[in-house]
Amino acid sequence: MASTNDLKNGMVLDLDGQLWQVLWFQHHKPGKGNTVVRTKLKHVLSGKVVDRTFNSDTKVDTATVDRREMQYLYHDGDGYVFMDTATYDQLIIPDATVGDAKGYLLENQTATVALHEGNPLYIDLPASVELEVTYTEPGLQGDRSTGGTKPATVETGLQIQVPLFITTGERVKVDTRDGSYLGRV
Repeated sequence: MASTNDLKNGMVLDLDGQLWQVLWFQHHKPGKGNTVVRTKLKHVLSGKVVDRTFNSDTKVDTATVDRREMQYLYHDGDGYVFMDTATYDQLIIPDATVGDAKGYLLENQTATVALHEGNPLYIDLPASVELEVTYTEPGLQGDRSTGGTKPATVETGLQIQVPLFITTGERVKVDTRDGSYLGRV
């Protein structure tokens, strides 16, 4: 249990049996009335973001979330197999839990896996990853006033937009948050 006065960004709360991560909070003292704490909460499993206001000094349940560095080994029919880099234990994470992160996962890559009571909640990837372009059409100079982009498929199967000068076989840096091209490697 914790008080709403003790909230911090990144803290995970257990509200009505569901896990919510605190993205933002602010103590607010209106002209009349009691102090309240305004928060922006993100549902850990679905990613839905909501605004919620608590009275000051309200008790809330905190959830214990264990974040571990794990190495991605391979994908089998049941899910993605990760190995804890400290204990060498292997953990199978279902496809639904991995979600969009699968487009950025390469074998032997490390990622942070968040666990609650032994169950994987989500995967935190580095801000950017280096991927090889496996296919892209040749770029043609044409009638445009600014630099254009074209679709390219990378080694994980993800399709991204790259500048026209990128060719098949080049390595590019990709932002894992929105899938945007950051540069050549």
